[in-house]
Amino acid sequence: MNRPIVNGMGLLLIRGIVGIVLMMHGSQKLFGAFGGPGLEGFAGFLESIAVPLPMVSAILAACAEFFGGLALVLGLLTRIVAIPVAFTMFVAIVKVHNEAFFIKESGMEYALTLGLVVVGLALTGPGCLSIDHLIFGRRTSTSEGAVQG
Repeated sequence: MNRPIVNGMGLLLIRGIVGIVLMMHGSQKLFGAFGGPGLEGFAGFLESIAVPLPMVSAILAACAEFFGGLALVLGLLTRIVAIPVAFTMFVAIVKVHNEAFFIKESGMEYALTLGLVVVGLALTGPGCLSIDHLIFGRRTSTSEGAVQG
């Protein structure tokens, strides 16, 4: 098989599932979907844990998750989008999930996994099956040597 296509398929699967998970969690915070708190509830939670500017922080975090997830699914501005998503996951670890590792104990497992996966996507790029590749060409996609190594 064509190696760049196989690599692109792998990166598409990774971007797809991570993006969908982020969109679902972001939609809980933005719109109250899937039993989520909505912006008011999320801002109230952030205020309760002493996050500065809770409504602004809620909007930024929810948008990073929802729109960042959408951009990852599409492979649109992947390397740029990874920055606010990774930052949001880092803040979640520091402010909320710092007492334990496993998610069952409200630990950092979930946020750490998502954060490191998006950092990995920032390093590799979105692959050839992405809007980035269509718009910008090969320079934004994974170089063959980086993944084949």
